[in-house]
Amino acid sequence: MIHEFSKETILLIGKVLGCNPKKLGDDVYRIEMVNDEDGRKLALEILLGIKIDGKKMNMISVYSGSTFIQLHNCTAFIPSDLLKQVTFFGKSGGYTSGLIVEQGAGCSLYANVNDSVLTGDFTKLPEDVMMCGVALSLTDTLDSDDFSFDDETIS
Repeated sequence: MIHEFSKETILLIGKVLGCNPKKLGDDVYRIEMVNDEDGRKLALEILLGIKIDGKKMNMISVYSGSTFIQLHNCTAFIPSDLLKQVTFFGKSGGYTSGLIVEQGAGCSLYANVNDSVLTGDFTKLPEDVMMCGVALSLTDTLDSDDFSFDDETIS
């Protein structure tokens, strides 16, 4: 799990998704994906260190067809070469939200999932809930208690 967004980790995200990130501003990166076989297009934007009420946060935006999704307060992400996807996480008050972006221009969002779903027995959950529990179970080990932004790591 990666807590730090830097030029190197943004490049890693691009590598996993099979695209080159474009720097749009001081703290904005864009990754554009096209899946001609399935007729899908997706643009992922990573906005770093946005100040809200004097506090910094990261925001992930996805543009796809007639869909627009944002994940505020993204505190970590997990790039997976094996799954060819990157999972972005935000945690707050016992709830987790996760945005999964796939190499084939696919995207899934699971919002405000109670952490008990992520740590419990998946086999006892209803099928629809089980899917998000499995997808976000990676966050179970997310240690965000001592997480803070370091201005020098945001580039």
